Amino acid sequence: MTGFWREYSPAVLFSVVLHAGIVVAVIVLTQLHFPRAPQTVHPLGIDAVVVDSRTLRARDSAPAPSPAPAQAAAPAAPAAAPAPAPTPAPRTVETPAQLRADHAAEAAAAAALARQRIADREADAARVADAAKKAAELQRAAEAQKALAAQKALEAQKALEAQKALDAQKVAEAKKAAELRAKTDREAELRRQLADEEHVHEVESGPLSASYYAQLQARMIRAWIKPPSAGPGTDCRVEVTQLPGGEVVAARVTQCNGDAAVRQSIENAVLRASPLPEPPDPALFHRVFIFEFKPDA
Repeated sequence: MTGFWREYSPAVLFSVVLHAGIVVAVIVLTQLHFPRAPQTVHPLGIDAVVVDSRTLRARDSAPAPSPAPAQAAAPAAPAAAPAPAPTPAPRTVETPAQLRADHAAEAAAAAALARQRIADREADAARVADAAKKAAELQRAAEAQKALAAQKALEAQKALEAQKALDAQKVAEAKKAAELRAKTDREAELRRQLADEEHVHEVESGPLSASYYAQLQARMIRAWIKPPSAGPGTDCRVEVTQLPGGEVVAARVTQCNGDAAVRQSIENAVLRASPLPEPPDPALFHRVFIFEFKPDA
């Protein structure tokens, strides 16, 4: 038991003090909020003696005693005159009317105190109501501000979404226009290529091509130095690489019925023929072309 009390005594003491404080607070609050009943004023007892008026009149009409001579009154040789006893103060006697007035004054004071307490409670209640009203107004203002902010945020979000949708639409339209332009350009390029190919085919199959290749062959034959090993009926195929303007940069015999000397002589003849004559139509120009070298044809 001693160990228990030693271990839990602070908690027990704290609990007792806490409950005592709560009880005192409840009593004080009860005294403040509930007016005390006015105290009953009991009439005071009157300590008085009833005296007949005739006795008083007789006392007043009686002659006053004559004073004794000084010699007779004074003793022969008094040692010391004793001090007179203090006269008690007359006791005030209140009449019933005064008692009633006092009771009425006390009742009025109690009523005034009760009214003052009621007025104080009403003022406190009014202050509490006013504070609650102000708090409610502040709450409503805060809620209105919050609602306004939410509405503005919603409007801003809608505007942003609308702008995003408009931007997306513009991007889609631009992409579609770009795709349409690319398609149009591809179609135009395809038509141009087809037209070029058709023109090239038409030119190469026409008399201009035969005349141009005849000029090339005549120029190369004139530049050929026939080697001793070259017999009649020489027929070789030559691959020629040229630049725009007719400058020959390479010549290579791919097929030939002659020996190595004949091959080398034909390649040297093509290089000496540079620059080659310009074709009558640009469609006849080829950077690399192959022709048959037949000097006896």
